[in-house]
Amino acid sequence: MSDQSPIAVLPEIDALKRAVAGKSYWRRVGEQLLRDRLTLSVMLLLSVIIIMVLAAPLFATHDPTVGSVLKRLKSPGYPGHWLGTDEVGRDLWSRILYAGRYSLLCGVLPVLLALLIGGVLGLSAGYFGGTTNSIIMRSMDVLYAFPSILLAVAICGMLGSGIGNTILALTITFIPPLVRISETVTTQVRAFEFVEAARASGARPLSIMHFHILNNVLGPILVYATSLISISIILAAGLSFLGLGVTPPDTEWGLMLNNLRQAIWVNPLVAALPGAMIFITSMCFNLMSDGLRGAMDVRM
Repeated sequence: MSDQSPIAVLPEIDALKRAVAGKSYWRRVGEQLLRDRLTLSVMLLLSVIIIMVLAAPLFATHDPTVGSVLKRLKSPGYPGHWLGTDEVGRDLWSRILYAGRYSLLCGVLPVLLALLIGGVLGLSAGYFGGTTNSIIMRSMDVLYAFPSILLAVAICGMLGSGIGNTILALTITFIPPLVRISETVTTQVRAFEFVEAARASGARPLSIMHFHILNNVLGPILVYATSLISISIILAAGLSFLGLGVTPPDTEWGLMLNNLRQAIWVNPLVAALPGAMIFITSMCFNLMSDGLRGAMDVRM
């Protein structure tokens, strides 16, 4: 028999149980995702798109800024241009790859910034409640009074076009919904017994929010943020289509749609290619969000 008494071993057993319990949730999330073939397929396709876009110089077959008047609006399969050419004879495959950099940047970065800002504000509003909650949530209600696209258009209209202003406008647009979802789940977790026990033990608010609340609300917030990426890509494309987003010589899928809109009567397949990339990428993020939601559902 061991010389250690059961009383001495008990704290070690409790610590081990807590460590295993903490890891088991994320392990089960991973196992659930591995069983979800649709989500895995979508994540694989999305990974391929991201890698090819980020490594555009390796996969592009032509200089995306060089065109030829003699090769205007060639259909897919044209020799040397397997996706055809645009309105000034530039290779569409290369243009789509380079434009995807700005589309993904405008899709992911605003959501990340809004997640950081909105998450902090939502956690603070949900945990402290009272006056803090009223100030933060009523401020968000002011922004909620405007539809997302109109708010983004208004901000870009005031600040001017450009990728920096587009990212800023989309970030401001996504802060209110992320604040609301963060505040809702934090308010629910705040009433749990382990949070009350931590508060009664004298733990500081920042410590409670970091160690006891954040881990329990991070899943729903991340799932919701993932669903916003597809909306961000579509809004960024809409702003560029209206001339309020990315401006030449840079390019983006929405800007390509704007440039090719007259070509729809001449070569509709070529004109639809940038829109197809917006649709495919947005659907991938939406389906991935649905898969994460199912995998992170504690009731599963």
